[in-house]
Amino acid sequence: MNLDVIDRYSEALFEFLWCPVCGHEVFSHIPFEGVFCKNCNTQVELQESHEDRGYEEAVLACFDTATTWNLHVDEKHRRDLPDRSARVKILGAPGAYTVDWWSPEPSEDWDPVERGEFDDIEEPAEVSHLA
Repeated sequence: MNLDVIDRYSEALFEFLWCPVCGHEVFSHIPFEGVFCKNCNTQVELQESHEDRGYEEAVLACFDTATTWNLHVDEKHRRDLPDRSARVKILGAPGAYTVDWWSPEPSEDWDPVERGEFDDIEEPAEVSHLA
């Protein structure tokens, strides 16, 4: 009997992903706990999409701010998610990923932080020690 091994971790996908709360691109994996944004601790969970429209990969990245720190203190450096969670559907292949949609859909009430959007803003000293 042969068993097929499915590699669900994709380094290329994590190189493409960024946190919609703070815009950072570095994630930490804590065994048996999950994957979290290294900057603000927003949790991300990857799920296979039910439809891929012919793309090599179709992944849902689900972000949850239940564990995110300091949203109330440094809101200039982070943007909370509506109802504390959001999902993004990513299509493509390593090196050619694209965002298909966000849920909830970006609007004037909420817009995900773009990759590196807050990179040029200095955190005040009284906030940086909390993160």
